[in-house]
Amino acid sequence: MTPTLVQSHLPHAGTAPRVNLGARARDWAEIQERMLVPLYEAVYERLDVGDGTRLLGLGCGSGLALLMAASRGATVTGVDPSAPERLALARRRLLPDAAPEAGAGAARLVAGGPADAAGPDVPAYNLVTAFQPIGCMAGDAEGLSGLLKAAAPLTDRGTPVVLAGWGPPERCATSTVMRVATRLADPMRSAGSWRPALRDRLEEVAQRAGLKPDGSGRVACPFGYADVESAVRGLLSTGLFDAAVGATDKAQVDKELTEALHPHRRHDGTVWMPNVFRYLIARTP
Repeated sequence: MTPTLVQSHLPHAGTAPRVNLGARARDWAEIQERMLVPLYEAVYERLDVGDGTRLLGLGCGSGLALLMAASRGATVTGVDPSAPERLALARRRLLPDAAPEAGAGAARLVAGGPADAAGPDVPAYNLVTAFQPIGCMAGDAEGLSGLLKAAAPLTDRGTPVVLAGWGPPERCATSTVMRVATRLADPMRSAGSWRPALRDRLEEVAQRAGLKPDGSGRVACPFGYADVESAVRGLLSTGLFDAAVGATDKAQVDKELTEALHPHRRHDGTVWMPNVFRYLIARTP
């Protein structure tokens, strides 16, 4: 997934496959992004997000998590340095009447990193979220650590910072499908293919960024699609199959994804894959 899934902030090795970024951003926003809604809801409920919350969303993408926080009364700022197509969709959701370069009201979107969300008139943030699941791609943990270090000075002391990742492979039906990315991408695995999440990866990232872990949770986030075609489009929109497409071609990836999804297809043609995601709450110093 993903969520780019933090990989949008990382350099890619080798030649990137040609993709229609606008179409992929729409597939993410219309098909895949909603799969993590239970995660957003669980975090917001646990942290009592609402009036008085000043949220900074790292890698905000097309902005569904921000929209949900804003609907609870939070003032939201989203930053994303390298996903302009998704950020354009976020602006349509959150700032339909605003100029493209400026935020308005309770929402603000920035095509940049955390430092670009700072300013003399910007109050300190009291919640930071990094909802793009990490731990399944080479280098994603290091990339997130850098973002968290840059965000920490913009917060109040003790501000909660939320990190997210995939749960154990045995609890994630989608992991069997994601292995298509790894198998087809070899030996280009470092270019961005999926790999099983490691235990305690979220804690390691938080500590590397100078944050103190302060609680965690697990949330069921099933991936449900209207049909196999939608499932393929949604999964490809995560970017986790880019290395596989680069190593083979899109037709081959589509074919093998379709085959891998077959066990998860129900009698009515829909696709259903139960998954568990994990989140960590850490605190700024």
